[in-house]
Amino acid sequence: MVRMAAEGGTSDIVATPHANLEFQFQPELVQARIAEVQQAAGDAPRIHYGCDFHLSYDNIQDAIAHPGRYSINHLNYILVEFSDLAIFHTTTSIFEQLLHAGLSPIITHPERNLLLQKRLKELEGWVEMGCFIQLTGQSFLGRFGNRARDFSYLLMKHGLVHFIASDAHDLKHRPTALEPVRKHLVSEFGEAEANRLLVDNPKAVLEGRLLERVSMPQSVPARKWFRFWA
Repeated sequence: MVRMAAEGGTSDIVATPHANLEFQFQPELVQARIAEVQQAAGDAPRIHYGCDFHLSYDNIQDAIAHPGRYSINHLNYILVEFSDLAIFHTTTSIFEQLLHAGLSPIITHPERNLLLQKRLKELEGWVEMGCFIQLTGQSFLGRFGNRARDFSYLLMKHGLVHFIASDAHDLKHRPTALEPVRKHLVSEFGEAEANRLLVDNPKAVLEGRLLERVSMPQSVPARKWFRFWA
């Protein structure tokens, strides 16, 4: 998978093992595994430390006490994955606590979450308060169905998208290759916007630099929105 990413032009990739109730997150083990994969794959792409952080009570308290344990490159951005089963009514308060601890949450693939698809206003509010949104590249190509694709375009229309990632799991169905996604983004939104989502903003995160909190609304191709988006 790492070699596939390199062949497709990816210069950097973040390893994101889950930190949830099913999988215990072990930072030292993650670092060791990254080193092993990097040695096997060579110099490119550079593999960075991170995780897919779930909002459980223990995770939240531990992240507040030890912010660098879960964040990308031990800096100030943390990838947050929501449950498909429930959205906590205290989510805004949780994000406030993480932000106060110096962690900027990046909400991952909301377009694939049936509950978040119905919470556009809440997503807008979370971005306004300092969170960011990352979409899965293949969502734009229809890999996760029409709802995920259409909600991706709606989020773009509202200027709520800050990153596009592979969220890769294998070589065939969820690959690391992003070149097809990049070509699609260029054709739909232009070269500058594709670079912002795939290069400029991700680079800022890896370096721990500040990003603009709210993106300007984008001009997107006309789409037939489903009624439940309203």
